[in-house]
Amino acid sequence: MTEQSNNGFEPEITVFTCIYCADMAIDTAGALRIKYPASIKLVKLPCTGKTDVRYLLEAFEQGADGVCIVGCPIGNCHHVHGNKHAMARVKYTKQLLDKIGLGSGRLEMYFVSGGMGETFANAVREMTERLRALGPNPLKTR
Repeated sequence: MTEQSNNGFEPEITVFTCIYCADMAIDTAGALRIKYPASIKLVKLPCTGKTDVRYLLEAFEQGADGVCIVGCPIGNCHHVHGNKHAMARVKYTKQLLDKIGLGSGRLEMYFVSGGMGETFANAVREMTERLRALGPNPLKTR
């Protein structure tokens, strides 16, 4: 389920998801008809550990206002340490975003298990509100 905003700027968010826990949480949100912003673009990965700094930066270059990585809870990664590797890459990428002037607040990692549809929806809503405050991605071409 998705929701639209009538407040003008609607941030575009690229969401990298693990095909295990995160995708199940998205399915749970849909099954329970939990609403979340419609302006997300899902990119499914076999594991968030496959997230690469290059992919995160390319999402911004392609116009995303924000990027989220949604993976399995720490200690419950299907690939054992994939989410920890992703977390390290997110931390590094946040530093790069600050250095180039985009700001680390445009990137976040969340951890959900399959039954946490409401938690997934809350994460997307939280990121949407944060991005509304930050404004559009300055790299977007008009």
